Amino acid sequence: MLPFSNQPHAASYYAATANDSTRHAPLDQAISVDICVIGAGLTGISAALNLAERGFSVAVLEASQVGWAASGRNGGQMIGGYACEIATFKPYLSPDELQLVWRLGQESLSRIRQRVERHQIHCDLTSGYLSVANKPRDTVALHRIQDEALKHFGHDRLRYVERDNLGHYVQSERYLGGLFDPDSGHLHPLNYTLGLARAAVTSGVRIFENSCALKLLNENGGHRVETAQGSVRSRFVVLACNTWLGALAPDIARKIMPVGTYVIATEMLDPARAQALMPAHAAICDSRFVLDYFRPLPDKRLLWGGKVSYSTLEPRHLGHAMRRDMLKTFPQLADVKVDYAWGGFVDITMNRAPHFGRLAPTLYFAQGFSGHGVNITGLAGELIAEAIHGQAERFDLFGRVRHRDFPGGRWLRTPLLVLAMAWYRMRDWL
Repeated sequence: MLPFSNQPHAASYYAATANDSTRHAPLDQAISVDICVIGAGLTGISAALNLAERGFSVAVLEASQVGWAASGRNGGQMIGGYACEIATFKPYLSPDELQLVWRLGQESLSRIRQRVERHQIHCDLTSGYLSVANKPRDTVALHRIQDEALKHFGHDRLRYVERDNLGHYVQSERYLGGLFDPDSGHLHPLNYTLGLARAAVTSGVRIFENSCALKLLNENGGHRVETAQGSVRSRFVVLACNTWLGALAPDIARKIMPVGTYVIATEMLDPARAQALMPAHAAICDSRFVLDYFRPLPDKRLLWGGKVSYSTLEPRHLGHAMRRDMLKTFPQLADVKVDYAWGGFVDITMNRAPHFGRLAPTLYFAQGFSGHGVNITGLAGELIAEAIHGQAERFDLFGRVRHRDFPGGRWLRTPLLVLAMAWYRMRDWL
């Protein structure tokens, strides 16, 4: 984890509309708890809340602020399942276990709704998600996804939308069809993260901001985590750092890669114009490998995301570049200005499956959500808490999945990934 502190939130729409300004003091003493969680994003806060509800004493160390990284600046899309196809799990699991993993991916959506209702989290939670096809081959893929969900898992909630009916969801001629999921949806990710943090504190969790974990040491059968001004002794440690894992655990840091993704929010539109643009208020994502994603906001803005960067370099003139992409789908917004532009990193794995496991019997980690972090982080937090509490069967299913290091070592892995992604970009164009 990098030794930075006191970093403000990105100058995003989310930061501008955050409904909680609570700050947590840095750690300035030596404390002892049952479990130390490193990272106060959705993974860490979800784990801490679930652990506290099971009676454990928990401290959370955050190098900056709650929700500072991907958890507080992502596209806000909550999409059922995983970033990988369910077949990715098949070599490692029995048929019954595969069914369970599939159900857990779907239940991650109801887990969010339950948390929002239980803790009265105001995060603009909205149902409805549409995956749209850019090419004829993509319509075939969407039909296949629908058929497989029904045939293999008995899931009949997905509905294919023909091109002639896409106007009910999006006012654009760019797409050839879509697959609608009424159970997925979208939310304000920073307000959701802050709401979970409030619930965690109410449950007894101690959160320390501006408290970067500098060293992770084994001590007397437990662990000691050192910060610049204090330390935490604990029986268990949960690593929830994702792209900011750094030198704390290099063996697993090599299995994820930071990928830049970027977002804009337009100025507020006339209500009638905003309603006509996306009548069903669903989140939408296209079917390309280097994809665009977008959704309506409650104050009649359009949020548009994409422009993925595998080099981690932010595009020049970010707002202008993103607006140009937006106009390919919505040329009718040529007169609309961009009020906010920001970016951040998500962590991906080679196979796009989430990476859960242990580095030692009392050292847990969860990472590699690969773009599905809004919902799968909640699953990770619950399964980690179950495992520490003594019921590890569901957590260990994910631990069986093999994850490979990104090739190229420290210096070449990013250039190699950029070259590989260039092929996928070219395929999107064909």
